[in-house]
Amino acid sequence: MADIDRSYYTDRLEARGVFRGFFAKNPGSTVRTPSQSVLRTAKRIGSAARKRSMSTPFEGAWTVTDKKAGGTGGRLETLDMIRGLTIISMVLYHGMWDLLYLSRFGAEMSTARTWYEGIGGHLWQQSICRSFILLAGFCVPFSKHIFRRGLLVSACGILVSAVTVFAMYEERVLFGVLTFHGAAMLLAGAGRQIKKRRSEQLCGWRTAEDEFSDGSVKPAAAADSTGGLTKPAAGVLLSAFFFHVTRWVNRGYLQLGPVFRLALPAFLYKREGAGGWILTAAGFPMKGFFSTDYFSLIPWIFLFQTGICLCRLMEKGKVFSRPVFHLRAPLLNLIGQYSLLIYLLHQPLLYLLVSVFS
Repeated sequence: MADIDRSYYTDRLEARGVFRGFFAKNPGSTVRTPSQSVLRTAKRIGSAARKRSMSTPFEGAWTVTDKKAGGTGGRLETLDMIRGLTIISMVLYHGMWDLLYLSRFGAEMSTARTWYEGIGGHLWQQSICRSFILLAGFCVPFSKHIFRRGLLVSACGILVSAVTVFAMYEERVLFGVLTFHGAAMLLAGAGRQIKKRRSEQLCGWRTAEDEFSDGSVKPAAAADSTGGLTKPAAGVLLSAFFFHVTRWVNRGYLQLGPVFRLALPAFLYKREGAGGWILTAAGFPMKGFFSTDYFSLIPWIFLFQTGICLCRLMEKGKVFSRPVFHLRAPLLNLIGQYSLLIYLLHQPLLYLLVSVFS
């Protein structure tokens, strides 16, 4: 069977929008005279390529860490290790709080209390919560079941709120970090579905921007000469900028740097009833609201989104196969893999220890 011109099949497949660049990546391949088996093979290849073209920005990072993709492993162990370190730091921070304010030794530790209530304790607390939220956003692209995970974390957040409201009202937790994480994951999942449906609607259609003036198809690589780094890099910068500007929205103002400050309308913080609770969850706490652990959607959703965009940027840069992302410390990795369970159990255990030794 005589070989035929490969460009014929390339043009046919590109016109259907199913498989660009196959022959460019496989220069040694040839296509022979058409037959039913060849057409069926091309159809299967096209179907797989269409599914890849419909994948969302949240799902693309899986190809980097997949064992079949040439990486050094299917899981980024370094992320578990960092999460494990953050969990240990959190347990120590809360343990010190219990020791200073709930035990009989607190009155004798005035120096430690002064440091804990000052800039040192504040920086410690911020390092924990910011690491958790940034890391949670970074891991979103690797989650195949983002809705299921979001519902689970939201349920845990509601459980924590219910227990603290009924068992220790003075130390109640409303709209805490787990509630925020769950809501952020659900929003990320909703964004993933919207992107997927939009891709399905556009699949197979070609706009004027995809063609040259003579009607020929533009190469896919010509869309972004930076290798796809522009959008995620812009996402990192914009998300970090919005987090910085809205950092003090809970206190009633926006701030840019040490000088510029813009007060927000007072009515946002005066609503009551259901509207007041919705605004409180969004970042505008109503009058009289109190929570020992308050993480509203604004500004923290922007830090969460920074993590997502940072992951996409690194995925586009093809860095996840490097050894630095596959460091292992068995104990830290184990703690990092069970971070949610440890978070739920550590405070009751700390309370028990303080009660026993006090």
